[in-house]
Order: sequence, then structure tokens, then C-alpha cells
Amino acid sequence: MLRQISLGTLGLVVGGILSVIGFAAYATDNATLNLVGFFYGIPLLLGGFALKAAELKPVPVSVPPSTAVVALREQQATSTQNQIRKDVTRYRYGQEAHLDSSLDYLGLSPSDEERPVLRSIREEDRNGAYTLVLEFESPLIPFETWQQKQEKLDRFFGPGLQVELTQPAEEQVEVALICTPSTAVVS
Repeated sequence: MLRQISLGTLGLVVGGILSVIGFAAYATDNATLNLVGFFYGIPLLLGGFALKAAELKPVPVSVPPSTAVVALREQQATSTQNQIRKDVTRYRYGQEAHLDSSLDYLGLSPSDEERPVLRSIREEDRNGAYTLVLEFESPLIPFETWQQKQEKLDRFFGPGLQVELTQPAEEQVEVALICTPSTAVVS
């Protein structure tokens, strides 16, 4: 629940309310509320602005998982799949893009302008195996480059996962992280 709340927005709202109370208290000569507004409200307001400037919004889920897929996730999902799903579906601060360091390590982000952008994720059942699909928009990195990195992708995401690449449309790439049930580690 807390992962879905923007701390920047929270700081702006609370800081804004306290600042308004502080200014109103100053105008009515109420010293105690005046101090609360100035010493708590203004710093919270400034902190809210700073967090908003560095905020990276959660990636949407393109297709909500069915109860069967959620049950499969609970049985088979690896710690890597769970960590990726949790990281990209919450607010992040101080990052330019979701999975930016991972893409850089894999050689799929030569520059900030060329970096593929994670647009959404979905969870599905592929032949009885839990699968987390990362849906990228990749206009400047061709699909052939992704395919050349297949072996590196397999090693990067670790044991218990098979990586499958598909191109559903021009400038789009889907990275499917398929659990191999015999080696799944529930976390």
C-alpha cells in the first residue's frame, strides 16, 4: 500500500497545509502555530518539491493477473521475479528510468536517449510456468541487438529463469522471464 503513495505528493500536501496554517497564524499573531507552520511546513513543502522532481512513477500492469496466475506466482516465482515486479510497480526516487542500471550492464543502454523504456508489465501462465513479461518500448535499440544479448540476459537474471524475447510490434520488445518450476525458489 505504501509503495503506491507518492512521497513527493504527500510532502507537498502536508507541507502546504502546515505552511498555510503558519502564515494564517502569523497574520493573527498566534506565535505557536506560526512556528509550526514555518519550522515544519516550509521544510516539508520544499522536501515535497525535491521528491517530486526526482520521482519515477510506477510502471502499470497491462493485464491484471487472474487468480490462477497469482496462485502460480505464490508457488513458483523466483526471488528475482518478485524483486523486479515489486521494484517497477512502486514509486522510485533518484533514478532516470526503471531498470536503468540493469539495461546499462546488459549493454542495451548506450546513452540516456537510446535507453529502452519499460512501459508496462504483465504476469501470465506459460505452459504451467509462472512468467513475468517486461514490455519495453525500444525505438533506438533494434530487436537484433536484444537477440545478440540473449545469453547475457539468461545469465543476468540467474538460475531458475529462462528468458524469451519477442517483438510484438515495431519498436517494441517483450522480455519474458519464465520460471523453470523444477528450480523455483519461493520468496
